[in-house]
Amino acid sequence: MADDNFQGYKGLALETLKKFNARVWAKVKVDTTRGVFEGTILPRAENTDDMHLVMKFFTGYNIGVDVGTITNIEELGYKKANYKIPEKEFPYSKELPNVKLLGTGGTIASRLDYRTGAVIPAFSPGELYGAVPELADICNLTTEKLFGVFSENMGPAQYKELAIAIGKEIEKGTQGIIIGHGTDTMHYTSAALTFMVQNSPIPIVIVGSQRSSDRPSSDAALNLMHAATAAGHGDIAETMVCMFGPTSDEYGFLHRGTRVRKMHSSYRSTFRTIGDTPLATVTREGVFPIKQDYKRRRTDKNVTILPYFEEKVGMIYYYTNMQPDMIDSMVDNGYKGIIIIGTGLGHVNKPLYPAIVRAAEKGVAVYMTVQTLWGYVHMFVYDTGRDLMAKGVVPAENMLPEVAYIKLGWALGQTNDLEKVKEIMLTPINDEITLREPYNGYLIYQGGVPEVEDFIRKFHK
Repeated sequence: MADDNFQGYKGLALETLKKFNARVWAKVKVDTTRGVFEGTILPRAENTDDMHLVMKFFTGYNIGVDVGTITNIEELGYKKANYKIPEKEFPYSKELPNVKLLGTGGTIASRLDYRTGAVIPAFSPGELYGAVPELADICNLTTEKLFGVFSENMGPAQYKELAIAIGKEIEKGTQGIIIGHGTDTMHYTSAALTFMVQNSPIPIVIVGSQRSSDRPSSDAALNLMHAATAAGHGDIAETMVCMFGPTSDEYGFLHRGTRVRKMHSSYRSTFRTIGDTPLATVTREGVFPIKQDYKRRRTDKNVTILPYFEEKVGMIYYYTNMQPDMIDSMVDNGYKGIIIIGTGLGHVNKPLYPAIVRAAEKGVAVYMTVQTLWGYVHMFVYDTGRDLMAKGVVPAENMLPEVAYIKLGWALGQTNDLEKVKEIMLTPINDEITLREPYNGYLIYQGGVPEVEDFIRKFHK
């Protein structure tokens, strides 16, 4: 058999395939000491081990079978797969809104390159139409790839470029903007764009997917349809994150850009609004507001673009027995701003006090947030908080730590005057600081409690 029949396999795995006359892309029944498996043999990524046979079950899920357990392989059929996403011309309708998708490198629709194990994104309008044809019923979509980076590599340079690109699209008359983004740092970018793009007349919707499109449980297509609906037809003209609401496919949430956070490493419903309720739910039928105090869509092209950021800003997550050199090292390395993520109402240990005083004397802006995420910094309650304020620490109210970090970088990008920085930091732009947190903005209940179990049985996760 030609080598093409054993793509990526080597060593013991290759010997096993040859022994049973099995080939890549064959539909097979594999007998093992652990049971019988049926599915399609997939290519093996080049940089993986030689001890496993990779199969895609007929349900769509992939598994690795230890070749040492295989007793027989029976070929049931053969069809070489083509994982290239079909590309079709995206249709235009004068009845539909014009939406622009700006790409940053996050995968929305994709295929898997089994040779390398890498996910290859679909991005052109034709590819997206081929992958998610329903988009043509929602909007006229055009795309522009600004850069291709994993979300952990997003930073101030990308935030500023995005803000400027959004301003240009608004000037052109684009009716909605989607930003394709990796989920890991999506909430940083949503905060940055909230501050850098103000008074937008159109929706700015950041979207991504937790699971790639080749997986049966992928959220990519539905998230993209929801984002297109919110950007093209929704009335909420703010920077928002659009991701799954519940783990089911019922609806998506639109989260305000300054109050959202990724809260689970793998759930599709990973994004949560913290200290408030989401702005709205969204389905393919439309956007359904939960809150009523949002900025409405307008027909003008007026927008304020403020693409500023001081990169010498950092966060310190306080832990017990933290040593002062953690702060000293930031000061010595020229940091201009520090966000402390403190315990309780905003506390750190006394050994840090001299380092904090030194930071203040060097003109470093030091702000306090809380590890609890929900709730406010209250530094008047205990002596520790009062002492820290006297040494120059400024309470950041109920700003989320990541949002406070982004806002401090944005503020210091505009001025070095610490009083002006404080004024910017403590003046809300769009609910990064709120007067109060509603009772239903904090709902965390544990399984096992009767009323919670009853709710789960009746509704959904």
